[in-house]
Amino acid sequence: MQTKSGFIAIVGRPNVGKSSLMNALVGEKIAIVSDKPQTTRNRITGVLTRGETQLVFLDTPGVHKSRTKLGDYMNRQVTSSVADVDLIVFVTEANRPLNEAEKKLIASFRGMPAVAVLNKIDLLDAPEEMLRKIAEVAGAYEFDEIVPVSVLKNDGLDGLLEILLRYAEEGPHFFEDDAMTDQPERVIVAEIIREKILRNMRDEIPHGTAVTIERMQDRGRIIDIDAVIYCERETHKGMLIGKKGEMLKRIGTQAREDAERFLGAKINLQCWVKVKEDWRNREGLIKNFGYVDE
Repeated sequence: MQTKSGFIAIVGRPNVGKSSLMNALVGEKIAIVSDKPQTTRNRITGVLTRGETQLVFLDTPGVHKSRTKLGDYMNRQVTSSVADVDLIVFVTEANRPLNEAEKKLIASFRGMPAVAVLNKIDLLDAPEEMLRKIAEVAGAYEFDEIVPVSVLKNDGLDGLLEILLRYAEEGPHFFEDDAMTDQPERVIVAEIIREKILRNMRDEIPHGTAVTIERMQDRGRIIDIDAVIYCERETHKGMLIGKKGEMLKRIGTQAREDAERFLGAKINLQCWVKVKEDWRNREGLIKNFGYVDE
């Protein structure tokens, strides 16, 4: 059997559904999801193998106007991802016009094969809105395909996947056929914890947090995990812990439940909170927290 493979970068502005799309295509929650911008920080790899064909998806941070060195790093992840792939999947919202950041991102494609995915069609009020968005996207770049979908409603994803499979070319599989990601388990668990912070905390606090796994020990029937949540201010530390530790307990409980589903094992999760002031502008700390240019 002749094998095929293809590398596909999923790009777009924040909160258009890039991570949700990759999770839906792969069939497993690999990338964390929240309704807050800049949820994805690293380039996350999702792997889907269908018979002789293997697709490797690169989920990237949302392109945005950077205000910190961490933001600069996130934008570099986007530009480096589109440089050497077989296909770009540009995700945009069907119910909103293209903004300047999206137009600038499209300009960086420079003739590369690309498919536009118009997500959130379930939010459209009238068919005319869809036609307007299709016309706008078609005028912005010579996309091979423009595919309307609703990731939330699982509408149009089968057709999209069939299109993406066509871009695979003859070559070896780069991952085991049962692999779904190249991310180490420690990284996935840390991201799960950060997702729960994003979903439970408000305003700027979640964006100023980073999570590291200090210990992960398998005792057979249970896995012990020690995690440290870093924030930028003492006041943020107090809010993350909450009154009588209630907020930290809620975050830890939700993270443990998701991590148990992902790892398929019982988990003893212990979380601590520490302060590293202005870490998002300190390159040494950014690298220590795993945000390293590839």
